[in-house]
Amino acid sequence: MQARMNNPATVLPAAMPAILNLLKTTRQAGVPETTLELVHLRASQINGCGFCVGGGVRSARKAGESDERLFAVAAWREAPYFTDAERAALALTEAATRLSDRADPVPDDIWDEAADHFDEQQLAALILMIGVTNLFNRLNVTTRQIAGGGW
Repeated sequence: MQARMNNPATVLPAAMPAILNLLKTTRQAGVPETTLELVHLRASQINGCGFCVGGGVRSARKAGESDERLFAVAAWREAPYFTDAERAALALTEAATRLSDRADPVPDDIWDEAADHFDEQQLAALILMIGVTNLFNRLNVTTRQIAGGGW
């Protein structure tokens, strides 16, 4: 396998630092690091981004995530390992990642559940993490970045 091109965020020199700065900001709003890692992993699974799934698993492990929980992320609704707050974040991730799947992409029940567990700054961080992850997924999938590779 070979990538079609270098990651576009590395081709344009100012892009990657700006994206990474936004990513860094998401980690300063009080959302547990492991929750942000689960959000990243779930969006990457949905989008079929092998590069981000691999990197997300490694990053989640560094943040203290167990293999048991990581293996269960794709089936989080049926797995007993996640807190109510993590479940709310994962539901929000799925809805915000699959925007075209329903007429009301992020229904009130999903939003309200997330808002019950996270304050406005934390919700902003979650939404930005979902958005940045989707950006990385689209860059990597479009250019066929190789899972396990580096930039």
